[in-house]
Formats: sequence, structure tokens, C-alpha cells
Amino acid sequence: MPDTLVSPAVSPPGTSETPSLIHARGLTKKFGEFIAVDAVDFDVAPGESFGFLGPNGAGKTSTMRMIGCVSPITNGSLRIMDMDPAADGPRIRARLGVVPQQDTLDTELTVRENLIIYGRYFGLSRTEVGKRADELLEFAQLTERAGDQVEPLSGGMKRRLTIARSLINEPTILLLDEPTTGLDPQARHLLWDRLYRLKQRGVTLVLTTHYMDEAEQLCDRLVVMDKAKIVAEGSPRELIERYSTKEVTELRFEPDVAETLHGRFDAIAERTEYLPDRILLYADDGEEAAVGVHAMGLRPETVLVRRSSLEDVFLRLTGRSLIE
Repeated sequence: MPDTLVSPAVSPPGTSETPSLIHARGLTKKFGEFIAVDAVDFDVAPGESFGFLGPNGAGKTSTMRMIGCVSPITNGSLRIMDMDPAADGPRIRARLGVVPQQDTLDTELTVRENLIIYGRYFGLSRTEVGKRADELLEFAQLTERAGDQVEPLSGGMKRRLTIARSLINEPTILLLDEPTTGLDPQARHLLWDRLYRLKQRGVTLVLTTHYMDEAEQLCDRLVVMDKAKIVAEGSPRELIERYSTKEVTELRFEPDVAETLHGRFDAIAERTEYLPDRILLYADDGEEAAVGVHAMGLRPETVLVRRSSLEDVFLRLTGRSLIE
């Protein structure tokens, strides 16, 4: 990716001398009597990849729309690049890149024309916008499709084009709302690679997701949202260490057997979660827990030992699965 697309050098995220690019205190969004975002506090530092993790309806998108200056705040305070969204909305939007949940590409234009037309909205000259478009097509691995119509593109290609388009104005902050929803695993990993490259070049990323593996891959720091509130904050590793064990042993039994096992695993696990389709045993040594299950004379249909994830953090905090 050429240097012309790189944001200015910034101090490492989280350092005391680094001012927040986004500063929210008591941020609230209401739709009539319905509270979509309930008095949340967070800060995003320059160069940071910051995530909002939570299920659909948790308040993630409503928060992003306030940051994007397309939805006014109801209560609290919000500063973006030391500006007030209510008074400085156009100036803020000029320095944002936005990747919405649903692609909004113009299917009647070619791949390259989508970038050219969008760049002209920002007042870029034809020469400059053409140069940036070609650089971004290379970055998004779409150069060979530049003259093609958008409609026949795969979902992953459309998503990469949407991200390329969001970068045409060289934004200070890139907002991504559920960036990989609906993509197959290969397309997701390619998109993660493109976002990781942006992060390495100093672009500040703010994303929402309900995929725990995506949050672990992309986020330096994140907040877990549930029912309009922030219930935890930290790096993915910090949250896992704080709220879970090193490993998890997943057990599957016949339904009629599983119903009789409540309380049976207290001696071999620090914590047990009983889900409709499986039982989760939380212990620092998952293999040892599995051995303990067999020593009790129990024979699960399947046993899986894995490391703890953000899904387990969400279960601990809310008592329900992240993806329902």
C-alpha cells in the first residue's frame, strides 16, 4: 500500500500523552422510550483498533451511528477528533471512512468508477482521485476487476471494494459495522488481512462485531456490550484472563442424560455452563477435566478441549451465548 494512503505517525495507543480521537462519557441514545445506548463511557486512541463486541440489538450500531455523526446523541457527551458532532458534523464526516453493515455500492458503475465518483464527493481533482483509486484497487486486490461491473462480484470482493471506497478520502478514523457478516471463511480471512495492514500503517479502526474470533484477531482493545450497556472493557487477552480459565472442556450428552448432570462437575471444574446443546467445564487443564469426567463413569458422546475465547467471557458476564 503506497505511502500516500498512510495516516500520519502517531503515538502508541494507550500512552498517557496520547489524546483520545473519540471521547464518550455517559453517551446515551433513545428512540422514544426505548434506550438503545445507556450511558456508556469509552475512549479510542490514535492508531488503535477498537471494537464493540456484542449480540444483535446490544447497541453497537446505534453507537457507531452517533460516532459517524448521522444520529444525534440524546444525552451525555461525545467528542470526535476534539470536535462536537452537533456543531462540527460535516468537518468530522470529511475525516471519517465508513463501512456500513450492508454494501451500498452503485451496481450500474464499474469497480473503478465506484471509487472515482465517491472521491469526487470529497472535492478531489480528477487526477488525484484517479491516482488514489488505482492505489486502493491494488490494496484491495481488485486491480484486474477495475473495469468490471459490480453486480457479478463475489460478496468478499464487494466488501473489499466498500472498504477501498471508504479510504478514498484518506480518513483519520475508519468505522466498520459488522465488516464480515455473511462472508465465507476464506473471504473473512482475506478481509482481516487487509484491515490488519491498515492498522499496521496507523489507521485508527473502530469496528462492531458479534464474532469473537474477529474481535480477537483485529482489536487492540474492546468493550463488551449487552442490553445497551458496556459490561466489560480491555484487550481480548485481558478479558479472557479476567473472566475465564485457560481452557474449556465441551461435553455433549444425550439430552435426557444432560438433564441429570447439574451440579455433578463442581469438583473438577472452576465453573460449569449448561447450554441447550452442550456442557462447558472451565478449568486451567481441560484434559485433566476430561479425565475426571470419565473417572466419574460418564461417557459423553463427544469431548472437545479448547482454549477460552471471548464467547466464554460473554457467557460469564451475561449468562447467555454471544450468538443466539
